[in-house]
Amino acid sequence: MITLIAAAAENDALGKDNDLIWHISEDLKRFKRLTTGHAIIMGRKTFESMPKALPNRTNIVLTKNKNYKAEGAFIVSSVEEALDLAGEDTQPFIIGGAQIYSLFMEYCDRIELTRLHHKFEADVFFPKIDALKWNINKEEFIPKTENQPYNYSYITYDKK
Repeated sequence: MITLIAAAAENDALGKDNDLIWHISEDLKRFKRLTTGHAIIMGRKTFESMPKALPNRTNIVLTKNKNYKAEGAFIVSSVEEALDLAGEDTQPFIIGGAQIYSLFMEYCDRIELTRLHHKFEADVFFPKIDALKWNINKEEFIPKTENQPYNYSYITYDKK
């Protein structure tokens, strides 16, 4: 089961200037809970946006740069190579960014999407989810709070 995991706004905004636009600690905790113990596949820019390789996960970085080095991560140059490296994992996660989501969309069985019910200015966007190919399996609405100014939903899509 290959799972794509992302947080995107109503207008599919993912980030700006190689950074997240919002900070929702509950969503980050959910991301950690879901991905710990699994392979996580990401692009170079996503890896570089993090302080270091994520602990207790097999970090796999997909890049065209054959000489790229990333401490604590495996470097691959194709989708197939990334999936082969994650092969023993029962549920590898695709964690971004936008180009990587687009590349892996056809390979994924599930999408774990945190949908912020707000629009943001961004320079990278989540690919459109084709309703003819994906069913919503589960949806949970989370209202805004004093500490978290946005309503959002956790939506699980499964490939038809």
